[in-house]
Amino acid sequence: MPSHVERASFKSEHSLIGGPGFSRIVYCNEPECFEAGQQNYASNYVRTTKYTLATFLPKALFEQFRRVANVYFLLCAILSFTELSPYSAVSNVVPLVVVIGVTMGKEVVEDWKRKKQDVEMNNRKVKVHYGEGVFDHAKWMDLKIGDIVRVEKDEYFPADLILLSSSYDEAICYVETTNLDGETNLKLKQAPDVTSNMHEDSNFQDFKAIIRCEDPNANLYSFIGSLDLEEDQHALMPQQLLLRDSKLRNTDYIYGVVIFTGHDTKVMQNSTAPPSKRSKIERRMDKVIYLLFFILVLISFIGSIFFGVSTKEDLKDGRMKRWYLRPDKTTIFYDPDRAPAAAILHFITALMLYGYLIPISLYVSIEIVKVLQSIFINQDLHMYHEETDKPARARTSNLNEELGQVDTVLSDKTGTLTCNSMEFIKCSVAGTSYGRGVTEVERAMARRKGSPLPQEETDEEAIVEGVAEGKPSVKGFNFVDERITNGHWKLEEYHMKLNLQMRQHLSLQQGSLAFEFYERTQTSILLHELDLVSGRKIKRSYQLLNIIEFNSSRKRMSVIVRNEEGKLLLLCKGADSVMFERLAKDGRKFEEPTKEHIGEYADAGLRTLVLAYRELDEEEYKEFNREFTEAKNSITADREEMIEEVAEKIERDLILLGATAVEDKLQNGVPECIDKLAQAGIKIWVLTGDKMETAINIGFACSLLRQGMKQIIISSDTLENKALEKMEDKAAAAMALKQSVLHQMNEGMALLTASSETSEALALIIDGKSLTYAIEDDVKDLFLELAIGCASVICCRSSPKQKALVTRLVKSKTGNTTLAIGDGANDVGMLQEADIGVGISGVEGMQAVMSSDIAIAQFRFLERLLLVHGHWCYRRISSMICYFFYKNIAFGFTLFFYEAYASFSGQPAYNDWFLSLYNVFFTSLPVIALGVFDQDVSARFCLKFPLLYQEGVQNVLFSWTRILGWAFNGLSSSVLIFFFCIYAMENQAFRKGGEVVGLEILGATMYTCVVWVVNCQMALSINYFTYIQHLFIWGGILFWYIFLMAYGAMDPYLSTTAYKVFVEACAPAPSYWLITLLVLFSSLLPYFIYSAMQSRFFPLYHQMIHWLRNDGQTEDPEYCNMVRQRSLRPTTVGYTARYVAKSKRVKEKKHQDS
Repeated sequence: MPSHVERASFKSEHSLIGGPGFSRIVYCNEPECFEAGQQNYASNYVRTTKYTLATFLPKALFEQFRRVANVYFLLCAILSFTELSPYSAVSNVVPLVVVIGVTMGKEVVEDWKRKKQDVEMNNRKVKVHYGEGVFDHAKWMDLKIGDIVRVEKDEYFPADLILLSSSYDEAICYVETTNLDGETNLKLKQAPDVTSNMHEDSNFQDFKAIIRCEDPNANLYSFIGSLDLEEDQHALMPQQLLLRDSKLRNTDYIYGVVIFTGHDTKVMQNSTAPPSKRSKIERRMDKVIYLLFFILVLISFIGSIFFGVSTKEDLKDGRMKRWYLRPDKTTIFYDPDRAPAAAILHFITALMLYGYLIPISLYVSIEIVKVLQSIFINQDLHMYHEETDKPARARTSNLNEELGQVDTVLSDKTGTLTCNSMEFIKCSVAGTSYGRGVTEVERAMARRKGSPLPQEETDEEAIVEGVAEGKPSVKGFNFVDERITNGHWKLEEYHMKLNLQMRQHLSLQQGSLAFEFYERTQTSILLHELDLVSGRKIKRSYQLLNIIEFNSSRKRMSVIVRNEEGKLLLLCKGADSVMFERLAKDGRKFEEPTKEHIGEYADAGLRTLVLAYRELDEEEYKEFNREFTEAKNSITADREEMIEEVAEKIERDLILLGATAVEDKLQNGVPECIDKLAQAGIKIWVLTGDKMETAINIGFACSLLRQGMKQIIISSDTLENKALEKMEDKAAAAMALKQSVLHQMNEGMALLTASSETSEALALIIDGKSLTYAIEDDVKDLFLELAIGCASVICCRSSPKQKALVTRLVKSKTGNTTLAIGDGANDVGMLQEADIGVGISGVEGMQAVMSSDIAIAQFRFLERLLLVHGHWCYRRISSMICYFFYKNIAFGFTLFFYEAYASFSGQPAYNDWFLSLYNVFFTSLPVIALGVFDQDVSARFCLKFPLLYQEGVQNVLFSWTRILGWAFNGLSSSVLIFFFCIYAMENQAFRKGGEVVGLEILGATMYTCVVWVVNCQMALSINYFTYIQHLFIWGGILFWYIFLMAYGAMDPYLSTTAYKVFVEACAPAPSYWLITLLVLFSSLLPYFIYSAMQSRFFPLYHQMIHWLRNDGQTEDPEYCNMVRQRSLRPTTVGYTARYVAKSKRVKEKKHQDS
């Protein structure tokens, strides 16, 4: 039965039930009752597809015609059915239908995969109570709110349930939430006491209850509700909530009642779409398309003016200039008396005719290429982590090329740079430090001081190794100290009053310390402890009364236990920043030495927790338990605050015990990866929640910092600032703190200005409180200027929100590409805010991965992801888009020149189907092959010469200069093709009978030249040939001839101007082949000359590497160093920079000595 406290709590807060946010009412075991039907809750059918049969066509078409180019082609297709069209309607509509159809087909395939997953999940079976105590299988999608379900071991929960009972007498169950948060450790859940004895199906025959609870929301870790049963109200908390898609483990079965179904479940409430991200290249590509639209309108306008003028002068004194247009007997199109109207109509015709300047297949080609690039990233064995069986996974293909333009990497530390695999290595007990282990950071500190490890530390390592050889290692335990291990526990009894959590840490190595954790139940913890009197191990039990959970604001956790003698003990562990202020006056005996030890541990890169305790009397505990129970059973929105207030009262006057220290080791390859990224000109920021000392030492260990590098430290942890925080006027204190931060930043700017004259590298280190003021609107510009000027930036004690705000600041103010990388839920905001979010599929769960654009298993894989795949994708997409614009300009301007030649009469130079199939068949496949396979240098050279990456950072390959250069190349090719063909064929006899060429032969010849020129231009541009490129380039040219013969063989009604033009006219004429050959060489010659001169006198990075490779000098350090010196951004961090700095110091010292 609930206590009077619980009843009072519910009566006082009953008004919230039924109000905003607390309106859900569940009629348990009565899902079909009238009241339940009135609620109109969602069904348990889940749909994750983007489309349905009814919405596919309108939604998919809307998606396609959001692109301005597709709208333009649609308008052209509609106008092609009018007399204004310069070509047939069918030839214009078919390419548009093909392009739109391919893209929509891709949407169908992707959505069908989602549909199959939905069908499989909705048709899973679970046992449901049908009445009379009978349970039978039903489909998940048929579940209703209020249904009682029985879930068996290793089954998934079909909806959000309230646990009623389980196969255990204590009504507990174990739940795996890997699908929700990626955490593999099992969560313990417990049913309400009032239903805990319902262990049989028959118990539910007459079960009736009402649950009132919060409305559907996305918070996985909170739940407020009440269970009305037998006229009593019982509290429901997260401990009773079983979430859909989590799995029942180590429990035979459970009974639960359905409270949230379908899209109301918490897992579905969390499945929001990530923010839409577009690469900088795509945004610039849109601008280029707008530029082409402007050119299209401009040349159409110019042509229509000339046409209008010519039309007005066509008929003078009864004489006709353009007699073939019959201006004396014409409609409005060529009527000299209505020349302005004719010019306007011609303008519309020209807009359609010159539309081939706009590449209709560009978008769909890029989508195909990006999907194929993503497959290559996913299949790269060099980014596969064998231990966890996790490959790299590109979760979106939209940002492939953005990987080649990253300017700043913003990284989490724990679990990203480090393993997030804690090893217990040192501890401080009663003012004495224990633990012989040497950390990686200590080794790095010794290296940076230029000396080997001290002899005593080397000896300690030998001890560790010797012990490790003697006993099997235990995960998480790396503690060795002969003073207290292996039966040498010789400490006073005071040491036995250790926090239970500390005992669990220390007792993992069984038998090595004086106590051993061996069993835990719901209400007790059992240990083997060393009896100091008898010297033997005895069993000791502690009754677990209360747990005050850890959270990020409290920064501590406490338990209240009763020992076998009946004593009540509060045992507390937490961060030093909150623990020391809670010590009693007589509990600070070891405060100073413990603080010293904590400082030493932080210097060694260890994460620390302070341990303290106090004894409670019965009355004090009873009062606390009453208030604590009332706060826990509260159903108000401020429930957590109430719990914290109650905990604050009891967690005081503590007696200090000591501290524990665990090592979170660097992941393999992190220093090498950071060094390579630094050589590539990428800036690296570390945003961490750790203490400043820990973060600094990790910075040294991974070579972000080095000895001799000046540090600009902006900290709120000064005596002046601590005094300010104690001021009663909080507004004045905040203003004074802000002024202190500003002062420190101005000092940093002065140091930065001085160092810029000497090219000295600086590091900026700032803590969380200071960062709060540094990113305010009136200060953030100064902070960013200071940070950008520094070689390394480390933000300590950063909250998740601060990480996201710093990322937004760097992205928005610099305009450069940012990449955020993290592994935990606290990194989600940062990942979504950055241009590219990379999730580490580590041990902190899958929330970061689920919010990321790309997932990798280890930080070191970032090196290959950026320097190899990023560089290749950037180069491929850039070259592909530039080539697309080149080939369309080369083709489109031949139409314009012919129009000018033909007095802007609206007559196209080519057959309708020649026009339509140019972008779709004859020139599209080679450009896709370029986007998928081309490599300027191999992966080995990408990693050997990281400076190659700067081509992307500086956007060398997709600058306006390069885009306009390719456009000019297309224009020059069209000039040479058109005028060469016109002047070579205009007045010359073409056939044996002496006939000159007509429009159909001129058009076929010019088109042949265009196909040859643009495909051979592709062959000249490619750096890395595969058989697929050869097949597409030469196959495309061959396909043109096959098409010309096949199309020309059709009925004249279908083939029109192409009827037997190749077989009877072009093929037998030697001049056709000669003109094609001469036009090909003359059109490619300007590009060939430019390319040869540019690579010889103004080489890009990759061309310099080609020299080294071709000359066999890739292993020659002198030549390699010469190439590296071309880097526009000096390497300031990483072990290479550290080596260079050390060499420089040695040279300067020698110079001074001499």
